[in-house]
Amino acid sequence: MNSTPFAGAAPPRPGDAAAAERGLAEWRAAADGAAPLPGAGQALLEALFGNSPFLGRCALDHPATLRAVLERGPEAALADILAALAAGMRAAGGDRGAAGRPLRVARRRAALVCAAADIAGIWSGKETTAALSRFADAAIGHAAACLLREAHDRRELALPDPEAPQDGSGLIVLGLGKLGGGELNFSSDVDLIVLYDADAAPLAGRAKAHDVFIRLAQRLGQLLEARTGDGYVFRCDFRLRPDPAATPAAVSTDAAETYYATLGQNWERGAMIKARAVAGDAAAAAAFLRAIRSFVWRRHLDFAAIRDIQSIRRQIRRHRGGGEIAVAGHNVKLGRGGIRDIEYFVQTQQLIWGGRDPALRVRGTEEALRALAAAGRVEDTVADALIESYWHLRRVEHRLQMVADGQTHSLPEDAAEMARIAAFLGHDGPEPLARELRGVLERVAGHCEGLFADAKPLDAGLPEGGNLSFTGADADPDTLVTLKRMGFREPPTVSDIVSGWHRGRFPATRGARARELLTELVPALLRAMAAAPNPDQALARFDTFLRGLPTGVQLFSLFTARPQLLGLVAEIVGAAPRIANYLSARPAAIDAVLTHGFFDELPDRDACRRALAAELAFADDLQGRLEAARKWAADAKFRVSVQQLLGTVGAAEAGPALSDIADVLLEAMLDAAADEFAVRHGRIAGGSLAVMGFGKLGARLLSRGSDLDLVFIYETPNAAAASDGRRALSASAFYARLGQRLITALSARTGEGLLFEIDMRLRPMGEGGPLASEIGAWERYYRSDAWTWELMALSRARVVAAPPALKARIEALIREALTRPRDPGALASEVADMRRRIAAEHGSNDPLTVKHVAGGLVDAEFIAQYLTLRDAARHPELVGGGARGVYDRLCAAGALSAEDAATLSAAADLYYNVQAMQRLSLNVPLNADDAPEGLRRALARAGGVGEFAELTGKLRETQARVHSLFESIVGAAAAANGGSES
Repeated sequence: MNSTPFAGAAPPRPGDAAAAERGLAEWRAAADGAAPLPGAGQALLEALFGNSPFLGRCALDHPATLRAVLERGPEAALADILAALAAGMRAAGGDRGAAGRPLRVARRRAALVCAAADIAGIWSGKETTAALSRFADAAIGHAAACLLREAHDRRELALPDPEAPQDGSGLIVLGLGKLGGGELNFSSDVDLIVLYDADAAPLAGRAKAHDVFIRLAQRLGQLLEARTGDGYVFRCDFRLRPDPAATPAAVSTDAAETYYATLGQNWERGAMIKARAVAGDAAAAAAFLRAIRSFVWRRHLDFAAIRDIQSIRRQIRRHRGGGEIAVAGHNVKLGRGGIRDIEYFVQTQQLIWGGRDPALRVRGTEEALRALAAAGRVEDTVADALIESYWHLRRVEHRLQMVADGQTHSLPEDAAEMARIAAFLGHDGPEPLARELRGVLERVAGHCEGLFADAKPLDAGLPEGGNLSFTGADADPDTLVTLKRMGFREPPTVSDIVSGWHRGRFPATRGARARELLTELVPALLRAMAAAPNPDQALARFDTFLRGLPTGVQLFSLFTARPQLLGLVAEIVGAAPRIANYLSARPAAIDAVLTHGFFDELPDRDACRRALAAELAFADDLQGRLEAARKWAADAKFRVSVQQLLGTVGAAEAGPALSDIADVLLEAMLDAAADEFAVRHGRIAGGSLAVMGFGKLGARLLSRGSDLDLVFIYETPNAAAASDGRRALSASAFYARLGQRLITALSARTGEGLLFEIDMRLRPMGEGGPLASEIGAWERYYRSDAWTWELMALSRARVVAAPPALKARIEALIREALTRPRDPGALASEVADMRRRIAAEHGSNDPLTVKHVAGGLVDAEFIAQYLTLRDAARHPELVGGGARGVYDRLCAAGALSAEDAATLSAAADLYYNVQAMQRLSLNVPLNADDAPEGLRRALARAGGVGEFAELTGKLRETQARVHSLFESIVGAAAAANGGSES
């Protein structure tokens, strides 16, 4: 470095003449007759006071430092500062409290020296950044030494040589970024990674390495960042360490090596190019950097990694003026044609070629460009142009930061401020600065943007000038702007989520190949989520979906090959968390959406039976049959759910389809359970078991998440019948235990999830009755003991699985029970009383609670059941026709007018559709205020309206009509019988 005094210096003129005059007056008053400054001292003072309040204050606080610069040169002045710092830190020893002031004072003195040499043109930009980096190395090293001595004094460490505490300590402090490259900014953060070699650490007593070094790293940050009247030393950024959100402030070398070997990203490889030891145990640091050399420098860089590197660059678009460069407000670091573009240009090619060419493994930007040129990877003229541009931009960056010691990289937008910066840079006004700087930025952009000019763009569909970049420790400011413009309400949260994927925090994104695919996929994925009614919620649910995936390569490859699936997944995660949870457990199921016939008409029962039989054919034992049946049923239910969510089918089609799935599953599971049961208990000769479906299963109106209301009925040739196995059972015990096996097979939670909850409370005498009823006892119960509500439930019951003879007998008994003559008035009073009790327990005023609200599904169903029981003796055709056509049958029998039948039929369809969509989407009751926007849209579609707000009005209007019909049909008859209206 040039150490001659400032004889030929030419400092810039003051941008604020008044501030310069005030500063000079204060200087003269403080000097009080001291000898005038030599050489260009007066002009330097004017430049400091008139352009930088911070530097002016430093000059007044440390006049001897400024004189030393002018009289002996900046190199000698900096050497004095470093010597004084070393003496002060030796005196502090292991006293953290005493160490802070020497560090902070030295930093302000060093800033003054470096700034004076830089603005006067005594040092080049390269010399200035090297001097700033040298001071940072010394300051961080002294701080680390102090903290190591403190740990030694506390008997946490037993240092080999307390006078040279860093040697053999096991502590590693790596500098990255500008510090690592020896190119530190004037007001830069220092990017640090603190590691420790647990095997090399000289631990004392019972101290644990992770406790000692995590505490030391935290104290290092505190010591360097603490602000007092003397200022601060450095802002520290520890976020370049492995997975900073999940790791402590200091990481063991073993953990770091494992991370880089398994989860390290390509941007981290780029960051580690500049990594060097700035403090701590030099030998341990060298060993660690050797250990990760193969991570940073891949000898055979695969094409997927190259695409990942390319895609990082292609995600970046600059924010100012699109293709034009607007100087005012331009970010000379991150903006188009800025410092980051040059660094990226260099580091990308170092990553691609450095594995095979050790000469490219250099840290400095200028050195790397010259090495690339020497290797023939960059033309000499391009390298020269970028080197010149790089230092020009660094000079501008330094002037911006010198004004107030701020970490800023953007030119001011205010005209007066722009004029002052122009003066600080030696220009006569803003226009010459703008012309010069625009030329530099455009030259950089031309060279750097041509690096991957032939690569496929990733930003199609983004807002104009949009930028998506999720690499590095900080959220990219332009990316946050782009996310906001895409429609996300909380861009920082979105950025954190996507950055977490890239860091491999989930199993699905832990592999390198998965993350490479994800990099290409992210822009399209965000566009798909942005198209959802609530983009933030959709992305959060997609994040939850990813958390549950065991691997991501298969799914990401599928999305890449079939991007239309992203829209479907966005729809699912935005509207149907219940289906999204299923996909998390079975991501391969999404591929079925694109198979031939997925959106065709849903299969009937015979087709379901054939499909299940094909799955069971490959099962070797009972457990295999159970797993195959569960898998088939889960996939079949998923197909129905997706069609229903997208509006391809409504509840009128989905209910029977889901009921068919349940029917054939019950048949198959009953056979499987009986075969397994027979191994130990045998069979009952001439005996048989029937499975009856009640409720929604009986009515063929199942929705996703519906319970199966089952009743088991058995028949034997005589009362003494028993099984013929080695452990014989009576008929009652045999069929009760067989029924329990069937319940377990259906409701067990397995890897395929829960297929069905089973509800057996509709059997005779409810939970107090036997699990399986003998048919004679069941017949007697319904002839003499059944309650009215049980007969109402029986009107929707059907035999799901049974031998033909038993099925026919049960159906005859059902018909007999339902067609028995009844007193209409007494029946109406019991139905009305039952409705009042249900309303007292479950009543709601929310129209979306379509089952229990007044005029809701219960009222509509009770009208049908009341009229069926009232009139079936005269019109037996009312029995057994299924729930869907019940109002038409009642109309044909004269029990309802055509208008009332149409009203009730339309109401039931509306309620079933809305209820089915709710159950399809949620595992909990709907709260309209908190409902995902996607679900609101799906509910509106299910209700046959355009907007969710319209749905409430339609429901209230329908419910009012149904409630009126209930009162006129049931309530009036109950009142005439002597009861009160409901």
